[in-house]
Amino acid sequence: MRVFYKLIESKSMKRRKRRGRIDIIPYRSGLVKKARELRNNATPAEKHLWTFISRKQIRGYDFDRQTPINRYIVDFFCKELKLAIELDGIYHELQSKKDLRRQNRIESFGVRVIRFEEKQVLKDIESVLTEIEYWVKKLEKLI
Repeated sequence: MRVFYKLIESKSMKRRKRRGRIDIIPYRSGLVKKARELRNNATPAEKHLWTFISRKQIRGYDFDRQTPINRYIVDFFCKELKLAIELDGIYHELQSKKDLRRQNRIESFGVRVIRFEEKQVLKDIESVLTEIEYWVKKLEKLI
């Protein structure tokens, strides 16, 4: 198993570099191709949310779609804030224990994971965006 390391550049990282600490989030190189496939085959909820968070529309922060972190792929990820957004469909209801282990592993790298159900994204985008904005503001203070 080969693991490549992805360097996460952020304002806080520059400060950490000066102090001799660097944030590195490892990921499996084989996930890059899978992430590309997922980006090309996004769910309706992913496409809908992407129209609201792409192009730095949330307080000027850049989000990426389908980003590998360790041995997982998160739906949306802001490197600067280390914020991951996951959308759960019907499939996820059957795997709650597995999702919890996955989330704990991702959070062990200092990444905050927030989750929404796909139907909530499609039917109540305003509450989803309000929650994302809340976490962005909260994490901004930590940079």
